[in-house]
Amino acid sequence: MYPYADNSVTRENTIHQGSLEQPIRFNLSPPSLCSYLPYQVSQLTFLLLEPNQSIDSELYTQLSTQGFRRSSNAFYRPNCQNCAQCIYSRVVVKEFLPSRRYRKVLNRNSEVSVKFVAATQATQEHYSLYQKYISGRHADGDMYPPSLHTFEQFLVDSPTDTLFMEVREPNNKLIAVAVTDRLSDGLSSIYTFFDPDSSYNSRSLGVLCILKQIEAAKSLGLDYVYLGFWIPTVKKMNYKTDYTPIELLINNHWTYFSQTPDHNEVLNLINTSPAKFF
Repeated sequence: MYPYADNSVTRENTIHQGSLEQPIRFNLSPPSLCSYLPYQVSQLTFLLLEPNQSIDSELYTQLSTQGFRRSSNAFYRPNCQNCAQCIYSRVVVKEFLPSRRYRKVLNRNSEVSVKFVAATQATQEHYSLYQKYISGRHADGDMYPPSLHTFEQFLVDSPTDTLFMEVREPNNKLIAVAVTDRLSDGLSSIYTFFDPDSSYNSRSLGVLCILKQIEAAKSLGLDYVYLGFWIPTVKKMNYKTDYTPIELLINNHWTYFSQTPDHNEVLNLINTSPAKFF
């Protein structure tokens, strides 16, 4: 996602460009049609870093706690005038206990190994799996056809501490990769790709990657796994609130839910006009 705009405001904080420090510059994207909700107009507040700029984990964590999501070198959050349904979500790691369904997923994948490597160590093996995934699962999407340029720009080139969580079979075959950012208080799940072959359908590799990120965060003593935006009325996003306890950023406050939140209850909690960052 690359939300460019010609309107901007400046908020005091710092990003790092080598030894240089400068104020953060947030921008407001021009209005566009929402990708998820028909007839809604979407706008984003965003920070776009230059290719040679980096962001420290403390500032990144601060942005995440305020509802900002990273895509490549952009940090963004919805700033829509008439809708506030994009709700940032994070799993409360220390209280998470896998349900019966999730225990089955873990049992079906009991022999896999999990290893974290820096995104900068990406290899042809990672890219080949990414190609296979995009072609097999998202041939109708805007990331098709897969390209090395998109792979590097979207998943490898990062202004922060980005990791590839590798999931491998006992024979060392790579079957899944979860791209995740290390924050001061948790892991932020950026993207997951896995082997789309039908022989893996029963293994629920996407679910497994979330469960393994939760396990990793717990072992590191971190508090959260950030899962990105959840929209109550978009069915394909329902999975994000199944990992409980969960916290949802509603009206600029993190609201705790011990069980999967009722969609209507959440919609009633949302203000008719969205919370503003500035």
